[in-house]
Parts: sequence; structure tokens; C-alpha cells
Amino acid sequence: MRIVVVGDVLLDVDLAGEASRLTPDAPVPVVDVAQTRRRAGGAGLVARMLAQEAQNSRQGFQLDLVTVLSDDDAASLLRAELEGISLVAGNSGAPTPVKTRIRAGSQAVVRIDEGCGQAPVPRVTREMLHAVEGADVVLVSDYGRGLAANEELRVLLERIAVRTPIVWDPHPSGADPIRGVAVVTPNLSEAMKAADLGARPDTVRAASDAAVVLEQRWGSRAVIVTMGDRGALIHRQNQSAGLPHLVPAPAVEAADPCGAGDRFCATLAVQLGSGAKLEDAALAAVERAAEFLAKGGVSALGAGPEPTPLRGPSSDALRVARETREAGGTVVATGGCFDLLHAGHARTLSAARRLGDCLIVCLNSDESVRRLKGPQRPIMGEDDRAELLSALECVDAVLIFGEDTPEEALSALRPDIWVKGGDYSAAELPETALLRSWGGQTVTVPYIPARSTTSLAAALAEVG
Repeated sequence: MRIVVVGDVLLDVDLAGEASRLTPDAPVPVVDVAQTRRRAGGAGLVARMLAQEAQNSRQGFQLDLVTVLSDDDAASLLRAELEGISLVAGNSGAPTPVKTRIRAGSQAVVRIDEGCGQAPVPRVTREMLHAVEGADVVLVSDYGRGLAANEELRVLLERIAVRTPIVWDPHPSGADPIRGVAVVTPNLSEAMKAADLGARPDTVRAASDAAVVLEQRWGSRAVIVTMGDRGALIHRQNQSAGLPHLVPAPAVEAADPCGAGDRFCATLAVQLGSGAKLEDAALAAVERAAEFLAKGGVSALGAGPEPTPLRGPSSDALRVARETREAGGTVVATGGCFDLLHAGHARTLSAARRLGDCLIVCLNSDESVRRLKGPQRPIMGEDDRAELLSALECVDAVLIFGEDTPEEALSALRPDIWVKGGDYSAAELPETALLRSWGGQTVTVPYIPARSTTSLAAALAEVG
């Protein structure tokens, strides 16, 4: 598969430090900058996300970034941030847009924009058009700098849209999407503004009304309105009698939502290019965007090894443990297969949660359950088991592990308390010595007799 990202690039600069005093000539904070980070923004951020995904993907895919660049000093820095990405670039004819964010601790102080005024519509080269024409899927990442308004490019995109999935991420200052694209992905505020709906509450009804207007106006095959922590709304007039389809988002805590929309569109393009249905592609995109934010968003992109990836609808378990510990709280963990949730599980989990300030469930993967329980188990797959556990109020996060015992997961989490059911003794558990190595404690909670997955499965088998 060959993915081509088409769009405007810019240079993002983050200046981070601490502010412990005010300047003497005005009541404003003085930020002592301790760290400067640069990264490609706009379509460049999308391309960087996809390049990392291509490296980590088993199948892999080819990636080209089709854009325009200036010849100033900022452009040289931007090219360095795009190193390793196949770049097909023309001349922008305008200064490189630079957005500098200054943060004091975890608080944003100010953003300074340079070269971000209105730019002329740039020319496209034959090489740029050739790269787009050879794509298996195209992601247009319009950041309002004019490339998406180029008439030659638009004619080509409209011609290939009949055979090539095109995801169009619009911008309030950008061009309207060309007709016939697979899906356009405005966020809720962008959608309401583009649909001329005026001042209305940010509701699902507003998103649905805007999507109906925009699908007709833009002539796209679908419109997905992204709604932040509420997920995404899909509208296709010729599907489900025009009823909208809502994809809810996993609950995550994020200080900075920057980049979530780019992560959503990048995943959507990969999924559609791989042949996924739109609803399935949107579900994967919502989950990846939430995971991206849970791991720190753009501030954590490329900053080092990512936390252990979770395969399930859950918060990042390592982040939950870290934040609980940093706040002076007690991290509690328990583990098991949890193949069919029953009252015994509920009581054990509830009791475990009362021992501390967060509860993380270490969940055996499907492969691990088969090795432990036999080829007929698990009855439910790991994603479903993780989702059910995550829905319980007493569970803060789920971490799926593939080994027969949870030592590796525990070494990563380093909980203060490890809880098992009372059918075990703490002394016979191999985890006990591991917990002691960092000052942790293994405890058991009362075992509920006549409550087991095996007996429940047997009873269900009898009734068919």
C-alpha cells in the first residue's frame, strides 16, 4: 500500500521550563527555558505519525509527503525534522510558518506565530502530481496555506477520487474539499462554521445537522465530525436512511489535545487504504487518537520509548500508575483471566480497589489463557474481556500481558499492593518475592465459594 499525504507543513517549536518569578517591569511570568524541541507540524506531523506507524507495522506501507517549502532558515530546520520521510516538494513562495509554544511546567503560557499570514496559492510540479496519481490512498491535510486550492492538483484529485480513497482534513481558512472524496473530517467547531449554522450549543444534534449540510454542499461520500472526548459522528446519506452513526471515545485525561485530529485522520487513511469499512476505520481512528492523548500527545511524540501499548479499550496503565504514585497515592493491581465476569470477580475487584487509590487489572491475553486453561478457552476474546473490566467503576486501567505469569507486567507497573483471591496463599505465589524487591506487598482477599468461570460455563452449556 502506498499512502500519499498532501498538504501544508509548518514548524512547531516548544519552549519548556519553570516560572518561579515575575518580571520586574510587568506582572508577567519569567520562564526559565530548560528544553527546546522542534517538530514538523501540519501535514508534516501527519507524515511523521504515519512514518512511525509504517516502521512498527507488520505489513508496512510506503509513504510520500507532497508539499511546498520555502528557502528560509526555518525551512532548513523543517527539512531536518522531516528527515527519513519521502518528500516531494515544490516552492511555497512564502515564508515558513513557525508556531512557538511556551510552557511553564504543565501550563501553556503563550503561543507566538511567525509567517502565518495569508499565503499565495503555490504552483505544483510534475513530480508532485505524479506522486499523487500513483497513490493507493490520499490524505489531504489542509492547513490553510493554499496548496489544497491549487487548480491542477484539485483536477487530479477529483479524477482519481473515483478509484482511490481520499481522506480530506479541512481547515477554516482552506479550500473546500473536491467532490467525490471518500470522507471529509472537520471537527465540530469547523463543521458548524462551514455549515453556517450560527451560534449553537456543541451537541450531537448540532454535529448531525452540520454533517447533513456539508455532505450535500461538498459532494463527499461521507462526513465525519470529530467531537473530542465525545468521539466522532459519521453521516452518509445513502446509508442507514441518513441516520448518523456515533463512535464513542474512550475516557482519557489529556492536558493538551493538539495533534489528536491528525492522529485520527492518519489512522483513518491507513484503515481505508487497507480495505476497512468506514465505521470500522472510524472506530480504530477514535481509539488511536485517545491512546495518542493518553500517552502525552505531541509533547511525547518521539521523546523516547512509548509506554507499553494496551490492546483494549482502556487508559494507559503505566500512566495511571505513575500519576497515582506522583500524587502520593497507593497503586493496587490484581490479575487473572476474567473469562466470564461473575459475582466473585466483582467482589474481589471491589475489595482490591478499596485498598488504594487506583486499581489496575493485569489481564491474561488469549494466547496465555489457552496455554493455562486449554484450547477451548477463553470463551471471550481479550478485547471484550478488557472492555468489560474497564466499564467497572472500581477498575482504573487494564494491561494485557502475554506471559503465563504477570511478572513482566508487574515489573513495569511496580504496584504497592498485589491482590489475589483467597484460594491462594501469599507464600505460594511467585509474585510475592518480586513485590518485596521494591517494598510492595502481596495480599489475598476473601474467596467466594461456588463462584467460578468453569462452573458458570458448565451451567451455560447445559441450558444451551
